[in-house]
Amino acid sequence: MSQTTVQKPIDKILAELKAKGIIAKAESESRGSLDVTKDKIIEVAKIMKEIGFDHVIAVTGIDFPEQQKIQIVYHVSSYSVEDLQKIIFAIKTYVDYKDPSLPSLTQIWGSAWTGERETYEMLGVRFEGHPQLSRLFLPEDFEGVYPLRKDFKIKLEGLFVDKPG
Repeated sequence: MSQTTVQKPIDKILAELKAKGIIAKAESESRGSLDVTKDKIIEVAKIMKEIGFDHVIAVTGIDFPEQQKIQIVYHVSSYSVEDLQKIIFAIKTYVDYKDPSLPSLTQIWGSAWTGERETYEMLGVRFEGHPQLSRLFLPEDFEGVYPLRKDFKIKLEGLFVDKPG
């Protein structure tokens, strides 16, 4: 009696990406990730959409001040493809402090709209081509460094307060 192995959905995705020259990894049966340079992010996003990832769940940023860069992570999933509905894929890239910009993915996934605006406002990353890159949460007269950058200091009663190191 022959035994057939059923390929897990995450493994099918990894194989499809590998066939297109994109190296990704499974972090679990329902999580995957890939690292891409910012100049290739549009190309990779289009491929992910072709595979069936039809929306962005979140756009997040992580500040690495010692490396003078910010990591941007798009978490994508699918409503329309049943095999992908329980899978979340992280598309990761970096921007430098000197040029904190990358192409907007709103042209591929409209659902990136809010997350990119929030990341712009809180970390200062410009998403080139975003249809409305403006403040979302902070008051228009907000001054200072971006609140989610690690060098942000809390202003209290007219003074900047530093936590003891």
